[in-house]
Amino acid sequence: MDQKETIILAIESSCDDTSAAILKNNAILSNLIAGQEVHSEYGGVVPELASRAHLQNIVPVVDAAIKNSGVKKSDIDAVAFTKGPGLLGSLVVGTSFAKSFAMAMKIPLIDVNHMYGHVLAHFIDDGEKEKPKFPFLCLTVSGGHTQIVLVKSPLNMEVIGSTIDDAAGEAFDKIAKLLGFPYPGGPLVDKHAKSGDPKSFQFAKPRVGGYNYSFSGLKTSVLYFLQKQEKDNPDFISENLDDLCASAQRSIIDVLFKKLILASKELSIDEIAIAGGVSANSELRSRLADEGQKRCWKTHIPRFEYCTDNAAMIAITGKFMHEAGMHSDQSVSAQARIPFLPLR
Repeated sequence: MDQKETIILAIESSCDDTSAAILKNNAILSNLIAGQEVHSEYGGVVPELASRAHLQNIVPVVDAAIKNSGVKKSDIDAVAFTKGPGLLGSLVVGTSFAKSFAMAMKIPLIDVNHMYGHVLAHFIDDGEKEKPKFPFLCLTVSGGHTQIVLVKSPLNMEVIGSTIDDAAGEAFDKIAKLLGFPYPGGPLVDKHAKSGDPKSFQFAKPRVGGYNYSFSGLKTSVLYFLQKQEKDNPDFISENLDDLCASAQRSIIDVLFKKLILASKELSIDEIAIAGGVSANSELRSRLADEGQKRCWKTHIPRFEYCTDNAAMIAITGKFMHEAGMHSDQSVSAQARIPFLPLR
């Protein structure tokens, strides 16, 4: 085997998806995800059930990822895994497996910040898209995080704005619940919004200083509006479902882009990317393209399979860290919350 080749096994288990990937240099050879449908009946992820499912899924998912990649276990140069942030019980499963695999194979261990993974997913070699040039701004939006990240290099990032309460993904899911959708409701809001008029209803947009965000007020605005309307018409939601989805979705995305545009202007940065689970939202992707054209941005949108939680993004981050000699020892442990700090 060419000595310049680097093969990374990556494991992601921060929430309710068990994922394993094999990366060779910057190309993904396999990226498998086992979801957990059990949470839908509870309206959200149940941490204890999530960790139990990870225990059941981790071995078969890793085994299948290695087999599908065409590499042998002995070819793997290092193991990267999600250290945090996330659900502690879920993270412990992935961390324990990664440590055991690394010890058994006598190869380096790399602990990865999940949020770094979302940003660096843009550097996976998919043979299609031009990669962001440094420095760039990345709007990272997921169920648990909403951040504007100033990316100076692969291992040097700074969060310049974040939510002070709910994340954008939480706002989508909570509004979806108010509308009667099952969990996860965000994708269903997106689906119905395509047939609705985004100007039908107006909802409150919180005012927060700097580049920070707030979504709790918007969610409350939707709640009070629906309560008032349903007093006069119990069928109001069902009769206006598409328009409600389109209006709520537009409100969330308006808030996201107001701060992103401000950051781009004040920092004079025209390389703009999005990442995270909510970056799969069709309106968000469309708005980025429109704003990019309007403002002469060079925009970067990840492929759908690299938007939601997946091990491919952990693999590419692990490769950058491996090349920099940033390895962990066997004392490393999972952390539900970890600071987002430059790695070098």
